Amino acid sequence: QISVKVEDSAGNESIKADKNVSTLKQPTAAETILALDETEELAYDNTTDNNLRYIGADPNNYVLFNNELWRIIGVMNNIDNGLGNKEPRLKIIRSESIGRYSWDNKSDWGSNDWINSALKIVLNEGAYWSRTSGNCPYGQNGATTMCDFTSNGLTKEAKEMIVSVVWSLGSLNGSSITSSTSYILERGTNVPEGRPTEWIGYVGLMYPSDYGYATSGGPTTNRETCLNTLLNQWQNVSDCYNNNWLYHKVFNQWTLTSLFLDNSVVYNTLETGGFSGNNSIASDVIVFPTLYLSSNVSISGGTGSSSDPYQLFVVEKTK
Repeated sequence: QISVKVEDSAGNESIKADKNVSTLKQPTAAETILALDETEELAYDNTTDNNLRYIGADPNNYVLFNNELWRIIGVMNNIDNGLGNKEPRLKIIRSESIGRYSWDNKSDWGSNDWINSALKIVLNEGAYWSRTSGNCPYGQNGATTMCDFTSNGLTKEAKEMIVSVVWSLGSLNGSSITSSTSYILERGTNVPEGRPTEWIGYVGLMYPSDYGYATSGGPTTNRETCLNTLLNQWQNVSDCYNNNWLYHKVFNQWTLTSLFLDNSVVYNTLETGGFSGNNSIASDVIVFPTLYLSSNVSISGGTGSSSDPYQLFVVEKTK
């Protein structure tokens, strides 16, 4: 039986592991991970939400979802379902990219407005969401490329496991930021003029702060130092990016976050280990769908390794 303690911070629900308190209900997937508490692979971030995150080069954070491997970013506290119900929710990201696509390309330079972005439509309404084939954004002025998600789009069973939540759309004011600064700005109100600060939906992308907080640091540069190092300087600190499971050596990776006072630039992590802005029409940046599991999803087994990933199941709600 999983033991947890529910804490109330400023009226919002937050959970942290406590081995001395028991729960009578089936633990959620988030509660199961929280019960592991801090280990070499799990660490609380230094944010006001006190999220528990997987860290290191290759932690045991694999989960079988959508009949394929995904990975757990962590347990994020105070995640709103759009109705004011804030809970700790398990945030997961696909283990492999679904391809290289533009973030948006409705014009010469595209737009960094996620609400109307071409990629958001693919992930939440189009071919990926519908598990079909279709056209995905690739290049300028609405150009597309064929994309086939008939074998790796979201299944009906997978959709029953995820929840629509409030995604913060706060913009960054440059690349010279730390992980904690990024976390604050992502959830802030600075956005290009006329843009919303939030979006309620199912499938998004990781935040820059998710990338930053996934590092464990290394033998010459520890995690604390990495977290205090500007993300756009990480390419000069190999301990920070080489000990980060969200780092990809071959391609740049899109995030959800835009540049303030610009209508087209979106941030991405770099193959060099650093962090920078990129025009939203760029078609050489890889896409990793990211989402939150519903609170009626539990873990039935597995150790979290790539060969023995966590197994998920939907708990029947009592009437």
